[in-house]
Amino acid sequence: MTTRRMLVLVAVLALLAACSGDNGGGGTAPAPAAPAGDALDLKSVCPNPIVVQKDWQPESEHGFLYNLVGDGYKVDTDKKKVTGPLVAQGRPTGINIEIRTGGPAVGFEPVPAVMYSDPSIHLGYVATDEAVQFSAKQPTTAVFAQMDISPLAIMWSPEKHPAFNIIADIGQSDTEVLYTKGLSYMEFLVGSGILKESQLNGSYDGSPALFVQSGGEAALQGFATSEPYLYQHEIKQWGKPLKFQLVNDAGFPVYFSSVSVRADDKAKLAPCLKKLVPILQRSQADFIAKPDHAINVILDLVKQYNTGWQYSKGLAEYSAKALKQEGIVGDGSNGYIGDFDMGRVQKVLQIMGPILAARKQTVKEGLKPEEIATNEFIDTKISLGHS
Repeated sequence: MTTRRMLVLVAVLALLAACSGDNGGGGTAPAPAAPAGDALDLKSVCPNPIVVQKDWQPESEHGFLYNLVGDGYKVDTDKKKVTGPLVAQGRPTGINIEIRTGGPAVGFEPVPAVMYSDPSIHLGYVATDEAVQFSAKQPTTAVFAQMDISPLAIMWSPEKHPAFNIIADIGQSDTEVLYTKGLSYMEFLVGSGILKESQLNGSYDGSPALFVQSGGEAALQGFATSEPYLYQHEIKQWGKPLKFQLVNDAGFPVYFSSVSVRADDKAKLAPCLKKLVPILQRSQADFIAKPDHAINVILDLVKQYNTGWQYSKGLAEYSAKALKQEGIVGDGSNGYIGDFDMGRVQKVLQIMGPILAARKQTVKEGLKPEEIATNEFIDTKISLGHS
């Protein structure tokens, strides 16, 4: 989403030392490349490099992707992208991966729009509600759900509001809710009667000032993987815990930042996706189990990009743990990772219909869940515990 992380950008602005160049790695000899025909050999079936457009700055929520970047990667500090050998399970796959930063690096344009403006992009991060929103003119199909549920949440001070346990409790009061306009989930919360429109303050720009000035009386939007740590440990004006409920648990079951292709490219990329998607699944499982390599890459890129985005090691480690602890990354009910529940996709279709109609935005006529997401490339043998 174009506003996906604006809520934390201002809160953590800091100038970092400008730096550019490449990373030479740890000096160890690279493992031999996967032989032709091997499950990890991508050279004969995938574009080189495989280009991925993210929706925000480097962070642990995207750790599975940076986990694939091998030693010797090159950093383009002007275009905010990194290119390096795509390494899976410690073995080079024969191709490179290029990861492009989103958010301010693309003028806060939605990822579907960026993908359709640049045919060199093969994969992009698209949430289910975005896929519905752009289905008429910029259709995408998700092939890997990097997160089983969305990290989006509504938060509050447990000290000021000890009776609040879920978002609906906020709606039963007159508590102000700080948010950034244009987010579909807030329209859902109001439209379903969970929150009242009169409670909303849409002037929230990511700065902690409004929340701090309220003395914690207000509630605010955020991400379960970042704001609880930031407000307790890095936003010194507050320095106390926050409590939250995931918006998913309030009935908005989008798949967040799912790895997607342009809909018409799926057939062309199918031979690559058949091998690549299981590699993405394993990388997510490996990142959750051992995030160190990806976090080191992420922190290096944040420093080199020097955009004003500050991302500490403490936050990176918190986020990596929170992904599993909060069930944001998980195997779901079927015991394997990365797939889509088509019933959930259908529910998002039904939720987004009235929201987009009110905005006078057109949805593709007859849109079906199978056009939004597919499980055809998922390896059902890969789970968090057995990658």
